[in-house]
Amino acid sequence: MTNHMFDAIRKAATEPRALFVETTDGRRWTYGDMLADAGRLAGRLIERGVRPGDRVAAQTEKSVEALMLYLACLRAGAVYLPLNPAYTLSELDYFVGDAEPRLLVVAPEKAAGANAVADRHGARLDTLDVHGGGSLLDGLDGSASDFRDVARGADDLAAILYTSGTTGRSKGAMLTHDNLLSNAVTLVDYWRFTSDDHLIHALPIFHTHGLFVASNVVLLSGGSMVFLQKFDPDEVLRLMPAATTMMGVPTFYTRLLQHPGLNRETAAGMRLFTSGSAPLLAETHRQFEDRTGHAILERYGMTETNMNTSNPYDGDRIAGTVGFPLPGVDLRIVDPGSGAAVPQGETGMIEVKGPNVFKGYWRMPEKTASEFRDDGFFITGDLGTIDERGYVQIVGRGKDLVISGGYNVYPKEVETEIDQLPGVVESAVIGVPHPDFGEGVTAVVVREAGAVLDEASVIASLQDRLARYKQPKRVIFVADLPRNTMGKVQKNVLREQYAGIYEKAR
Repeated sequence: MTNHMFDAIRKAATEPRALFVETTDGRRWTYGDMLADAGRLAGRLIERGVRPGDRVAAQTEKSVEALMLYLACLRAGAVYLPLNPAYTLSELDYFVGDAEPRLLVVAPEKAAGANAVADRHGARLDTLDVHGGGSLLDGLDGSASDFRDVARGADDLAAILYTSGTTGRSKGAMLTHDNLLSNAVTLVDYWRFTSDDHLIHALPIFHTHGLFVASNVVLLSGGSMVFLQKFDPDEVLRLMPAATTMMGVPTFYTRLLQHPGLNRETAAGMRLFTSGSAPLLAETHRQFEDRTGHAILERYGMTETNMNTSNPYDGDRIAGTVGFPLPGVDLRIVDPGSGAAVPQGETGMIEVKGPNVFKGYWRMPEKTASEFRDDGFFITGDLGTIDERGYVQIVGRGKDLVISGGYNVYPKEVETEIDQLPGVVESAVIGVPHPDFGEGVTAVVVREAGAVLDEASVIASLQDRLARYKQPKRVIFVADLPRNTMGKVQKNVLREQYAGIYEKAR
């Protein structure tokens, strides 16, 4: 009997004394420590009544122990459910009520409020803190570590990750053992990870990027990583000379570029910087390469699919694109309505199919059915194009499409033109209700400090660059664009904020 995902992790852990993970306060775990600690924790889960297929929900701060809990769930046959520590009690109540976990693990300071949530939905409550304390770990040090892994097959659930819920209640994406394993194995090969790699891990681990992409790739390559509680430019630059790789979001790179310590000497030992979870500005890509000599590798994934595409490790990493479909992943661009393929270079809906694609939405069979084509392709909700070289470019979310006066306006096209204007840091283009056009094309712009730029000058600059129906009817200046924890611009927040501007104008 085998455990599909953890068997592969165990096979990669050929050097038990090799460093697996360390923290900046000096704590270190070898691969032998990982196997022992995950085994003890898996035994504790069984003691708590967790059975194969039961959910274990965790709303904890980032820590190595929290990562061990994920591994323990794999070994015990449980389904791991990581939750953002920033969620309120009301939000926690929804997730626990929907997923019905056998066990809920929270930070000690949240235990009082979470206890009522657990009682209401029949879950047991345990605590886990960032320093390795809490009721879940009490008395574990002296317990047996030789846990016999529960048998789990490729199609058994390994995790449920809830989507961001920007258009309604969050949906639980069901990810199988093979969804996780197949994608991680592909990335290890595609990005050339080996046991010599040392990753700077500054991502949260309640999200697919930090938990599955970063952690699983290290585990399945036998590499090592340093765990940062959060991204800190000073700390990242201090660690960089001893590291080989870093996975990040665009915000990481813009903040590093603001630091005088970023240069070619500091990054000389690094072999790979990747970026995802949100679009990376072409200007950021160019500036980073000028400063360090490294071209950031941008890739494209989502909660439901893990990684779908990547710029090449060897070859041109083209700014503004997310590269090619990964081996084993089929990707196509279709008309959002009919599902028919669109000509090369035209914008349409991105659909994907492969072993990385999730099993469906937790307890939402109708929603699951509506998101898949009859031939098994998943409708991502992202709009994109494929150029003559085969590079994929993300144009935006389907829900972000602006229909003004009956014409489709793709925000990315307008944003690209605005971002090229002198004095513009970045922009976000949205559609909001308009009494004459249905939706008014509206640009929300962040200016450089001291830039002489106003609404009239931006609109005038676009008159010869964009068709009239694509030109913004209003340009609004803000200090910063609203973003989620992974750095993605929250256009839904902007649409809500400026929903009434044309009604007021009339």
